[in-house]
Order: sequence, then C-alpha cells, then structure tokens
Amino acid sequence: MKRIVILGGGTGGTMMANRLVRALPDGWKVIVVDRDDVHVYQPGLLFLPFGTYRREEMTKTRRTLLDPHVQLYLSGIDRVAPDEKVVALTDGTRLTYDILIISTGSRILPDQTPGLTGEGWGKSAFDFYTLEGALRLRYALESFTGGRFVLNVAEMPIKCPVAPLEMLFLADAYFTERGIRDKVEIVYATPLEGAFTKPRASAALGDMLGRRGIQVTGDFSVSEVDGAKKLLKGYDGREVPYDLLVSIPVHGGAEVMTKSGLADAGGWVPTDKHTLRSKQFADVFVIGDATDLPSSKAGAVAHFQSEVLYDNILRHIDERPLVPGFDGHANCFIETGFGKAMLIDFNYTTEPLPGRFPLPMFGPFTLLEESEANHWGKLAFKWIYWNVLLAGKEIPLDHRMLMAGKWA
Repeated sequence: MKRIVILGGGTGGTMMANRLVRALPDGWKVIVVDRDDVHVYQPGLLFLPFGTYRREEMTKTRRTLLDPHVQLYLSGIDRVAPDEKVVALTDGTRLTYDILIISTGSRILPDQTPGLTGEGWGKSAFDFYTLEGALRLRYALESFTGGRFVLNVAEMPIKCPVAPLEMLFLADAYFTERGIRDKVEIVYATPLEGAFTKPRASAALGDMLGRRGIQVTGDFSVSEVDGAKKLLKGYDGREVPYDLLVSIPVHGGAEVMTKSGLADAGGWVPTDKHTLRSKQFADVFVIGDATDLPSSKAGAVAHFQSEVLYDNILRHIDERPLVPGFDGHANCFIETGFGKAMLIDFNYTTEPLPGRFPLPMFGPFTLLEESEANHWGKLAFKWIYWNVLLAGKEIPLDHRMLMAGKWA
C-alpha cells in the first residue's frame, strides 16, 4: 500500500485529502496528521469581535470534514526525515510516505515583539487571529467608550493581508453605529508604505481610509510595546500611543519544518511558485500558508493552488511532467462596513483592477468598488467553505486569473 501523507488538516490539507482520496488509483492511501480535532473557520475571526458570528458557528471537528476513507492521526509532529521518507509523530508513531504534502499553515508569534504579551495583553492589547483573541477583543470593544483605537501590523507576511483593513473599516462602522465615532481616533500603524501591497489597490483603499477619518502611519516597524504606558515604539524613534491596541503579530511557519530541514528560519517551505513542488525534494509538495511564495496567505489562494496541486500529484504518480499552472491568483472580499464590501482579484504579475466578477458583463460582484452584493458574497462564503470548498467539490471558478471583465 502506497501512502500520501498530508501534514495539517486545515483548509489546504482538507481540500487535498478529500479530492485525492476519490481519484487515486488502487493501492494508494491518504493520511492526514494534525495536532487536534478542531477546525476553525478563520475568515470568521474578523466578524467575531463585532458579534456577527457566535463561537459555536466557527468550529467543526476535522473527522466530520474528512472523507471516511481518509485516515486521520491526531498527534503533534516530532520530525520529518525527507531522505528516509518518514514522519515521526510525538506519540511515537512513525509514518512512511511515498508522497508528502505539507499544509502546516502559519501561526502567530506575539512573544516575538518585546512587551506585547506583557502588561496589558488581553486587557488593552489584543489579537483577532485566534479564536480566544477574537473573543477577548469582542468583550473589550463592548466596554470601549472612546480614545485611541490603534491597529498595528508587526511585520509581513501575515495571513489574509486584507484583514487589518477590514478590521479598521468594521471598527469605524461599529463605533458609528454605537454613536461614539466622534470620541474614537482610529490609527493604522503599518510597516507598508501605504494601505496595501499593490499600488492601485493601495491608492483606492488609502482613499477610503482617509474619507473615514482613519489615520495611516506608514513605514512603521514596531520595536517594542510598553503596556504600562500604552505605547507602540518604532525602530525609527516614533511612538504611537493607544487606549486599545489590536495587534497583527509576527507570523511564522511550523517550527518542526525548520527543524526537519524542510523550511527556512521563518518556517516557510521553499516551493516552486508554479508547480507547488518543494525545491529540495521531488516527492514533497506544499500548499497554502506553509509556502514561501510571494502570494497572499489566504484560503482562496489555497483553493486555487489545490486545483494545480491535485493535477500535479496525479501526474507525479503517473511519472508525467508537472504543469506550472499556479499563477499566484488571489481573490479577496474586503469588508468595508455599513453592509458593503469590495472585491480584489490579482496574481503574481497583475495587480487588482476595476471591473466585474465572475461574469464579465453582469458580475454580480464589483472589483475595486464597494457594493452590497460583495458583502453578501463574503457572508455566503461561510456556507460554501463548510459544504463545498473543504469537501473538494467543484467550484465554477478558473484557478487562473482571467482578464475578462477587468478594465485596465
């Protein structure tokens, strides 16, 4: 019996397991390894602080999301020995593999910013990239009556690069609806020069932030947090005071991947940007946040990658050439508050452009433009995620970025 072992039962790992187990030739087995049996709907973490979702809507067990023919191991990973094709688990199990798929995602490392997890952590300083952090922030927002609301991105890359902007827009709407917006100063302290990484989108989003009275403090690299004085300190000497801080902490890949010689010092796995095969080992493939690719770390990107990786895994089994089919395609809804959202669509070489999506003439979604349809599309994604995306069912969207419907 030959084995495909998938490390990580998140978005990418679950999609790949469910698709492959139905398509592999006889004599192949699919195994998924994850440290726990809790799958979190990460896009919903943005909404949790504002009461849009409840905690119980946010999680399901991994076992219920995987095809019954997929074998699930619930254990940590001690080490991977790629030369021996062995995965050693922390419970003592040793799994041999013929093909390894790394889908270990990314994790936040708030302790890497001096002072962040010290005095005030969970009281005046929060994250929303974890279930617990988002819930604590919810309670803090409910009791917040005014002052400086500061959102800081410690460094790039991060999961879902548009989430900080969404948090700012939703906070603006939340404070407005509570009737205290005139008592709240909203500040965005970011290591980026502007609002976003892509120039055209950055200009559009920066204009929206300005019109909403949200101050952007750009090129700000945080060196430490003084929780007692409620200060962000930058390497260049600038200081940003706050009353309530929302931090997007430093991100890293899986430490065990670095320990196993499969990843760089940050935990990101060197990956061919088009085929999604490891640059080091021919029988190792990578998907989602775990890669070192210059593409967004987001669920939609993992979905587009899965289309290419699925084909390439089957080609690898048949000893056929791999297809360099992934173009860096990313597709992101951006909540802008007040029942509206924006949609951006881009890849490695083409930045977000205005237009219509997915149908060139009729949409129903607008690109680089706010609309109610985009907002409902964002909310509808939760059902699609649980029932279609993770199940590995076909979604009628091309994994490549198409120019149809876009206005250059």
